[in-house]
Amino acid sequence: MSKVSILMGSDSDLPVMGKAAKMLEEFGIGYEMKVISAHREPDVFVDYAKSAEERGIEVIIAGAGGAAHLPGMCAALFNLPVIGVPIHTKALGGVDSLYSIVQMPSGIPVATVAIDGAANAALLAAKMLSISDKELREKLAVYKEELKNQVVAKDTKLGGIGYEEYLKQM
Repeated sequence: MSKVSILMGSDSDLPVMGKAAKMLEEFGIGYEMKVISAHREPDVFVDYAKSAEERGIEVIIAGAGGAAHLPGMCAALFNLPVIGVPIHTKALGGVDSLYSIVQMPSGIPVATVAIDGAANAALLAAKMLSISDKELREKLAVYKEELKNQVVAKDTKLGGIGYEEYLKQM
């Protein structure tokens, strides 16, 4: 059963938003993924966002570039958490997307991650879902420990071979 919806306004966002899917798969969290446009198909979008909760969706991750209305419109129509992923743009480097998502009006919050931060959006969604799922909370603890072990291994390697050799191996 899908608990998370991953939305993007264009298939050009898929390389970024695919990172959210991959992270959710790592934790065994069901998701659905759609290309949907709040601007180009508003009737389809409104129906989708309004019916998401009925379909079992508990969190929406919405990626958008430029004007980036998709996350905010989801938050306006969906009563559960929405996480916005600002997508990097050629014109303004994604800062336009970031500002559009993070500057939501009072009463319509959207959690916002870094530009192209879809993997972190999935982790945030997993943490939200883990509030009522102890098994998922344990998986997140293991993941966090793995991150720590990766840093320890890198430090050990650096200490063993020195920075010049380390840089050659990067």
